[in-house]
Amino acid sequence: MTDVIVIGGGLAGCATAYYLAKDGVAVTLLERFDLNTLASGSNAGSLHAQIPHDPYARMGDSWAERYRPAVGLLAKSIEMWRDLPRELDADLEVKLGGGLLVARTAADMRAIEAKARHERAQGLDVRLFDRADIAREAPYVSESMIGGAFCPDEGKASPFAATLAYARAATALGVTIHRQTTVLGIEREGQGFAVVTDKGRFAAPRIVNAAGADAGRVAAMLSIDLGDVQGFPIQVSATEKVGPLIPHLLYCASDRLTLKQNGVGSLLIGGGWEADIGPNGTPVANLDSLRRNMAVALSVVPALSNISIVRTWAAIVNGTEDWMPILGEIPREPGFFLNFFPWMGFTAGPIAARIMANQVQGKPAPFDIDMTPFLPRG
Repeated sequence: MTDVIVIGGGLAGCATAYYLAKDGVAVTLLERFDLNTLASGSNAGSLHAQIPHDPYARMGDSWAERYRPAVGLLAKSIEMWRDLPRELDADLEVKLGGGLLVARTAADMRAIEAKARHERAQGLDVRLFDRADIAREAPYVSESMIGGAFCPDEGKASPFAATLAYARAATALGVTIHRQTTVLGIEREGQGFAVVTDKGRFAAPRIVNAAGADAGRVAAMLSIDLGDVQGFPIQVSATEKVGPLIPHLLYCASDRLTLKQNGVGSLLIGGGWEADIGPNGTPVANLDSLRRNMAVALSVVPALSNISIVRTWAAIVNGTEDWMPILGEIPREPGFFLNFFPWMGFTAGPIAARIMANQVQGKPAPFDIDMTPFLPRG
């Protein structure tokens, strides 16, 4: 019998399995499809540290007060990303060129300044830019942008490489990975659990639910209600390869936008725009969202007018309305843990997994993190 069953073969699950195995824990990982095939491998690879502007604009300072402990987790996770290529012996394309949030109006700029106070309260390095700063540091940005905020600790990594690098390292440490294995039920068995799948029955004293958008379905097998934990279809576009143009992770305060350039020269354009669900139940691109996303991008970076989009794809990202991570043991089901970091799960993958590995072993959280804001309720 294994010590821990991890459910989910995305970044959260594979990284959790790795850190547990690194500590000498016997781990079995169950993945419904194949590794890295859902949100972990379909996102744009952004490494975020700033408080996301769109929910801040909608929910304001009271929300930011509650959310800002998550900023500390994101910053610590990015520090882990810096060393991850060496630790996993893999090229993860980690590049931290900084994140730039630009403002179109004076109202945008006031909101950026207010948000920066919350970020600085968590120790995040956020520098306010005026128009001259934008022109000097980001000459590719439209002259209509009057200022913004720059965080030097943001950037990108490869969503195609990271999860698989964790999986390889975990396997080398003895983790057993079962692909194409659907969890059908979970039952209490003595002091532990039995997990019933379409490939047989597995048993362990502890389970980590790292199933992303499927986490609610998995938890419900033990009659655990995770509330508004769910999946949302969103889309990202990639351009043809071009010469060096955008060294930053770029955002716009007036509308949803993320824009960056990857290692081969393609520009990745997104920002959480809604996709559709196709007739077979899989996410598909929404043409109206594509038009609106490209219009925002073009208004911020005029040079995009001469660059062609070559691909748009959609994926399900796990999220909640309040954006708060849920990390820890379910109080009424001892031994059942949840690793769920909504919206920013790619950035937070390393720190959330390291936290989870410690919790499963009954160890304190790493880096002296106060876990109180993130623990499951009920």
